[in-house]
Amino acid sequence: MAKKEHISETPATQFLRKHQVAFSAHPYAYEEKGGTAVSARELGVDEHAVVKTLVMQDEAARPLLVLMHGDCTVSTKNLARAIACKSVEPCKPDVANRHTGFLVGGTSPFGTRKAMPVYVEKTIFDLPRIYINGGRRGYLVGMDPAELVRLLAPIAVEVALP
Repeated sequence: MAKKEHISETPATQFLRKHQVAFSAHPYAYEEKGGTAVSARELGVDEHAVVKTLVMQDEAARPLLVLMHGDCTVSTKNLARAIACKSVEPCKPDVANRHTGFLVGGTSPFGTRKAMPVYVEKTIFDLPRIYINGGRRGYLVGMDPAELVRLLAPIAVEVALP
């Protein structure tokens, strides 16, 4: 008989509990470079409802977070335009780890080491439920997308590319 897997706390889940967020825990078998396609498949949910947390930086190397549908990519040109920057690019993994305190592949927007502006693809708020990283590789949390507004005060943008 399989033993139920114990899920240890992460800075993200501690943050969610502290702010009394109702969330469901969804551990899955993490695959290196598998991305949201793997987590969606493992959880049996639509990849569009899996929200990835991307650590990016502007031309002055100021970090920012972008929350995007799992089946879309970010137009960095449109994002730069939307936030009045010259350019935006993804951070290198070691830089992203330093800013957030999370390993790439396990980055959560909750409980980050540094406070950063958060930009969210506006259509994420139209979903009934989202699945977003819980602060560790192979671990998503399910929640109401309205909680993003309450917890992160994100700025809605339209920068998705299919």
